[in-house]
Amino acid sequence: MIKQFETTVPAPGGEQKRTVSVYLPSADGKFPVLYMFDGQTAFFDDRAPFGDSWRMSETLDGLRARLIVAAVDCDKENRLTEYSPFSFSSPFGSSDGKGEIYMDWLTGVFKPMIDARFPTMPDREHTFLAGSSMGGLMTMYGLCCFPDVFGGGAALSPSLWVDPEGCAKMIAAADWKKFVPTIYMDYGSEELKGHGARQRQALSGCFKELLAKDAPFTFRLIEGGTHSERSWREQTPVFLRALGLL
Repeated sequence: MIKQFETTVPAPGGEQKRTVSVYLPSADGKFPVLYMFDGQTAFFDDRAPFGDSWRMSETLDGLRARLIVAAVDCDKENRLTEYSPFSFSSPFGSSDGKGEIYMDWLTGVFKPMIDARFPTMPDREHTFLAGSSMGGLMTMYGLCCFPDVFGGGAALSPSLWVDPEGCAKMIAAADWKKFVPTIYMDYGSEELKGHGARQRQALSGCFKELLAKDAPFTFRLIEGGTHSERSWREQTPVFLRALGLL
């Protein structure tokens, strides 16, 4: 079952009303929560910009997953700014790097809202992040800067290329002495060909820092994987298992 409602988000250009979509399992009890980015592509093909979504509800129903998924639509005009902690300019667009604003809202306002409305297990061991592309970058940012909130996360095709050095430094600076998140990361072989040396540099730098911190992480290079919702949804059962959610 999916419930939807509107909430106010502190967007880069000012407050916006956004749609929230929440998947609830058909079971009794309290459940872990997975917070996803790009809510418009999480569940429904007819809401996805390219006509294809993650179809999370079908996947979770099929797996009989005991899991709540909460997803908020992105800022369609300023997505790169909302979903990046780094300023950058690229052929794909530019960003003013205001991801901190969104993550502060997610942890300080949205999570308490979800915990109050739904039967969640609110502790960090049962609170997770997931996203793809810029949402994958924000997942890594959330795990690095809020390890006391999130027990783990899945970064699919994370846009580390926006600032390879900054991403590596972000992981190196993460205070994981007390709380160490579980990390799943993957990238498609086809998209990696297109994204080139900068993304390879970013992945290598992040792996180096994750290994230096003895962080528990999984990385998969998806043979034939593309930068698309179809490719990402195929990985859903894999990353759910890697995070201990199945």
